[in-house]
Amino acid sequence: MKNRKLIYTIITLVFAVGFYFYDNYSAKLNTSSNIPDIVIDTTDFNYLPTSTTNQIVHHKYYSLSYNEKFEQAEWIAYELNKNQLSNNNFKRPYFELDPKVETKSAHYKNFKNSGYNKGHLCPAGDRKFSEEAFNETFLTSNISPQLYEFNGGIWNRLEQKVRYWAEKYDNLYIVTGGVLTNNLKTIGSEKVGVPNYFYKIILDYQKPEIKAIAFLIPHEASEKGLYQFVTSIDEIERLTGIDFFSKLPNDIENNLEKSNSYTNWSFR
Repeated sequence: MKNRKLIYTIITLVFAVGFYFYDNYSAKLNTSSNIPDIVIDTTDFNYLPTSTTNQIVHHKYYSLSYNEKFEQAEWIAYELNKNQLSNNNFKRPYFELDPKVETKSAHYKNFKNSGYNKGHLCPAGDRKFSEEAFNETFLTSNISPQLYEFNGGIWNRLEQKVRYWAEKYDNLYIVTGGVLTNNLKTIGSEKVGVPNYFYKIILDYQKPEIKAIAFLIPHEASEKGLYQFVTSIDEIERLTGIDFFSKLPNDIENNLEKSNSYTNWSFR
């Protein structure tokens, strides 16, 4: 009789524990049911644009497509997240030829007495989290001729805005370069092309609703607001012949690339 009561007691306890876990599990399901699904698992695709030259170079902290005709990269692509933002003050190294460019990158001496700065495409300011990353931005494949007033003016303002967005939105993917077209002005003995326009495309890929914004800026001094240079990725593709974010699902790619809206981005 005592054994039977003991068995009943154990069974009752088992059911009680079971109902407790069932109720808590159901509650968790109900509270999480309103959480939106991520639009896309971004680990499943390659962010790199296409290359019109088939000369893609991968460095540790950025990748590029080198255009030998214009002696510079047609695009530089890299990630920037809030954990990489830093104010470290590393000593600026000398510019060096890029040993990974098979056709050889242009020498920095082309810029001497040219009236143009060695304008970083991947900014040194985005790579201050380590000296190695910082120094890597001083390869000549990462520079394009830029007027001082442009480089230190509106282009610098855009680079600072990108860092602000990296802090705000956690993770960004950035593609930038000059618009390389025929009949550009050139500098130096290697005839480095001087772009008339520069572009920068920023993809925020870690949100439930991923978003992108693109800028196309004339190569000149400007005091205009950055938002006045927002354009569509489709327009930059038309000018450059480069296909950006082609690995995204078509519906997402099309929506991102046709938009020239900046309402989802914080302009303070």
